[in-house]
Amino acid sequence: MAPHVALEQLSRAFGAVAAVQDVSLDFAPGRLYALVGENGAGKTTLMRLLFGMLRPDAGRILINGEPVRLRSSQDAIARGLGMVHQHFMLVDTLSAAENLVLGVEPGSRLRLDRAAARAALAESAGRLALSFDPDQPAEALSVGQAQMLEILKVLYRGAEFLILDEPTGVLSPQEADFLFALLGRLKAEGKTIVLITHKLDEVLALADTVDVMRRGRHVGRLERGEADAAGLARLMVGREVLLRVDKSERAPGPLRLALRGVALARRPGVAPLAAIDLDLHAGEILGLAGVQGNGQRELAEIVTGLRQPDAGLLSLDGERLPPLTPRRARTLGIRTVPEDRQRSGLVLAMSLRENLILGQEGDAPLSRAGWFRPAQVDALAQRRIAAYDLRVDSLAQPAAELSGGNQQKLVLARELDAGPRVLVAAQPTRGVDVGAIEAIHRQLLALREQGLAILLISAELPELLSLSDRIAVLYKGRLVAVFPAAAVDAAELGLWMTGAKGAAHA
Repeated sequence: MAPHVALEQLSRAFGAVAAVQDVSLDFAPGRLYALVGENGAGKTTLMRLLFGMLRPDAGRILINGEPVRLRSSQDAIARGLGMVHQHFMLVDTLSAAENLVLGVEPGSRLRLDRAAARAALAESAGRLALSFDPDQPAEALSVGQAQMLEILKVLYRGAEFLILDEPTGVLSPQEADFLFALLGRLKAEGKTIVLITHKLDEVLALADTVDVMRRGRHVGRLERGEADAAGLARLMVGREVLLRVDKSERAPGPLRLALRGVALARRPGVAPLAAIDLDLHAGEILGLAGVQGNGQRELAEIVTGLRQPDAGLLSLDGERLPPLTPRRARTLGIRTVPEDRQRSGLVLAMSLRENLILGQEGDAPLSRAGWFRPAQVDALAQRRIAAYDLRVDSLAQPAAELSGGNQQKLVLARELDAGPRVLVAAQPTRGVDVGAIEAIHRQLLALREQGLAILLISAELPELLSLSDRIAVLYKGRLVAVFPAAAVDAAELGLWMTGAKGAAHA
């Protein structure tokens, strides 16, 4: 049976920033708790205190009525606690079986018992009706498989109390549904689950209890049936929040970006593309839908110069483009919000000052004759921080110290403020709270009104339907449909995305 856990008046500060202030909560076995709040509200910090990754400045943690001092995550694991982090902790070059047993390996100190590791994975996965190739390297797993393996790792170490930090942030709707079914089975076994999420539909569908944090404080607890999306958003942000931003009708402008016959051969870890013809107009948001792994990432990489196509051509404002590199694409005004902010959007060890001007450090007025101009750099960085409501300590703070949502807002601030002609926005609101989602949606629509051409790639079908003028669907690397957004709904899109419709074209 999962332990009964209580937090009493926990507080933790980082310098002058009070991340958690006097929070008291209790968690009973066999229930699913949702922990919600804005980016920087203290949700992840609170759970890291519980998981022994941080020490509280004040307050105490009780497990089954006994005060405990958790000096490390190993102490927490020994007491039946487990945490699945927002960003995967798998070792890419190790196999699925090796990742499962990492740190508690069967065999001798010098030699891993691989047969035992494979058997452990088969047993752990089979108990939850999951299936893995034990020898497949983690880097070759789908995002959904990687998430399930992270959960199996926690369970393999004996966790009865599970903390999941934004577990569906990178999952397709189908993968998320599978995860929810898995969480239901774990709860039925008596395990306690704490779900940190920004997705209010998940909260309302799954949670027995919802706890809301705002600016480091616990501001409310609601039981199932007591909450609705608008009320939760208001409690999280402290004001009314528009959960769907209205889009004005407008005629598209001239053709801005054209792809003709763009193709990519199949390679290990790369989804192929088959003769893609696609038009993107000035003042248009073109949504790109598809289950992850069907070519959306590869198409975005071709447009932004990260990958060269094997065939086909691109043109910008009627002029054929030479082979693109990321630098050349940026010079032409093609900017990107990458789907993986940590690997592709930021240098985590670098300061906020440096990250806020990445790729722009040689531009005027930030530099002159090859020399940085510190006053201009700081002024631009501060303006971007204010415009995008980044919750930061100082410009010298490393990007690694920001919450996932604030990291996302940092990338958006840098790319959108640069005045692009074409924006490739891949999962622009992933891991971002409802208030920030509203602000980002407003910003994208405002840029559309100003004539920016936006290619929007999102796993959130409501986001695609709300923002897009047209929606294109990729399935197995083929463009199988293009709809006016007003002519299709989520159910119809799902059928095209999974190949249930348009199979003859796929």
